[in-house]
Amino acid sequence: MEWKVYLSGEIHSSWREDIADSVKTEKLPISLAGPVTDHTASDDCGVYILGGEEKKFWHDHKGAKMNAIRSRKGIHESDIVVVRFGDRYRQWNAAFDAGYAVALGKSLIVMHANEFQHALKEVDASALAVVENNAQLIGVFRYVINGKLKI
Repeated sequence: MEWKVYLSGEIHSSWREDIADSVKTEKLPISLAGPVTDHTASDDCGVYILGGEEKKFWHDHKGAKMNAIRSRKGIHESDIVVVRFGDRYRQWNAAFDAGYAVALGKSLIVMHANEFQHALKEVDASALAVVENNAQLIGVFRYVINGKLKI
């Protein structure tokens, strides 16, 4: 059985590529999906395709709605949703994705540094696992899929 995993959240590091490499190395039956990670494209897709806006609110509104098409499909079709909160920005969209995943009954794994535990306590309380790094995430995948611990 192939597991579908949606990787949401922080887009300013290589964590997704690192997860993809680990999934391949571990030979885990996982297909990965995620949002558009080109920050400029994500911000400007609405006005680029649909036309400019005078107010930044409507500029952002168009882009957010277009990005939601991809995010909703990816989350809806996933078995597991991983939401990573990075340290550079406050990813309100990632918190929204976490809530959406939980509302759909998806298995949610949250990833963030320990220093954000208090700020994310409500999000963490909805997750089935909270991890701090990619190695822990791969450990969760390995256990859930194979039922084995790597000792």
